[in-house]
Amino acid sequence: MQHDATSTEISRTLKDLVLERSDRLTTLMQFGLDACCGGDRTLKDACASANVDPETVLAALRRAEVDAPINARFDAKAAATEALIAHILDQHHVFLRRELPRLELLARKVAQAHGARHPTMVEFDATFREFASELELHMQKEEMVLFPTVLALARGETPSHHCGVDGPVAVMRYEHERAGAAIHAFRRLTSGYSVPQDACTTWKALVEGLRALEADLLEHMHEENNVLFPRACALAAR
Repeated sequence: MQHDATSTEISRTLKDLVLERSDRLTTLMQFGLDACCGGDRTLKDACASANVDPETVLAALRRAEVDAPINARFDAKAAATEALIAHILDQHHVFLRRELPRLELLARKVAQAHGARHPTMVEFDATFREFASELELHMQKEEMVLFPTVLALARGETPSHHCGVDGPVAVMRYEHERAGAAIHAFRRLTSGYSVPQDACTTWKALVEGLRALEADLLEHMHEENNVLFPRACALAAR
C-alpha cells in the first residue's frame, strides 16, 4: 500500500502538490524543484532532471507538514479574484517593498566588509541589486496594467487597458522565471543560506532575511502562476 501511495504521489505535478499545500514550495526548492515556473512537470520527471531521489523529497515533504497546520494558510485557489489580488498586494507587494531595500543595504555592507575574503558576496551584492530593481518594475506593471484589467474582467466590466491579458501574463511569467533563477543563484552564492565562522551580525541578518524572502516570493509566484494567471486568461476568453 505504501508503494502504491508513493507511486501516485510521484506521478502528480508539482503544481498540483503546491495547490494542495503551498507550504511545500520551500521544501521543493531546497531540492532544486521549481513548482512556480516548472509546475507542469510531474514530481518524478522533475526529480530525474534534478538528479534527486523522489522518495527523499516525499519524506521531506511529510516531515515539513507535521508542524504546519493547513488551516493557517491563505487558500489562493478558493479565494475570489478580488480577494486574491488584494492578498497579493497587501501581503507580498508590501513585504517586498519593505524587505528589498533592507536586504539590499545589508548585502552592500557584507560585500564591502567581507568581499576581499569572500568574493562570492561581491557577486551576490550585484546579483541582488539587479533582482531588486527588476522586481520593483515587475510589481509596478502588475499594479498599473495587469491587476486592473483582471479586476475589470472579474466584475464583468470593460478594462481601461486594451492590451488583453495574454501578453502581460506572458511577460509576468518570464519575469518570474528570472526571479526564480535569482533565488537559485542566492542559494548557490551563500552555500544554501549558510554563514562562515567569521560572519558578522549583518551577514547573519542578511541570510535570515533571504530565507524569509524566498519563502514569501515562492508563495507569491505560485499564487500568480498557478492560480491568478490561469484564471485571468479564462476570464479574458469568455
